[in-house]
Amino acid sequence: MDIILFGMQGSGKGTQGKILEERYALKSFEMGAELRKAIASQNELGMKIKATVEAGNLVDDDTIMEVIEAFLSTIDSGQSLIFDGIPRTLVQSEKLLTLLEAHDRSVSGIFIDVDEEVAIERMLERGRNDDSMETIRRRLDNYIEQTTPVIKKFETEGRLIRVNGNLSIEAVTAEMLEKAAHLFETS
Repeated sequence: MDIILFGMQGSGKGTQGKILEERYALKSFEMGAELRKAIASQNELGMKIKATVEAGNLVDDDTIMEVIEAFLSTIDSGQSLIFDGIPRTLVQSEKLLTLLEAHDRSVSGIFIDVDEEVAIERMLERGRNDDSMETIRRRLDNYIEQTTPVIKKFETEGRLIRVNGNLSIEAVTAEMLEKAAHLFETS
């Protein structure tokens, strides 16, 4: 069973993802890291991504799927994955699900649901240079506009676990592990 971790910036999804990864020996697919790895490989795909990024453009969905396909080709079919940072849009979601199904992989979502005010407070507290109120607001607006429909679709399809992200790290972890345990049971 593969997992897609959903949650707005400041939800604690990075922290919870690492906990899931360690607890269930999941292999992590982190979009940014995989794009950097592809560029460093200097193969045809990497050169295409490099040219796109250097031109200041976003990497298109089909190229992103090529990166995921390359990643899938390097792992054992029995290895469960955790996806962070993808899918961000309904189009990406459809393409990702199609790709995973083609590889006989099933996937569920875990949504760390946090109130906007809590997320903003956490981002301001962590004090990163790129966490000005303006950039935080823009990122949250993009998330709400683009990713919320993906989360709703997963929920409608019955493949989403919702966790209260407003709690302490320990309480979020406990709720997440309790609600998601059935995903990792082997029969």
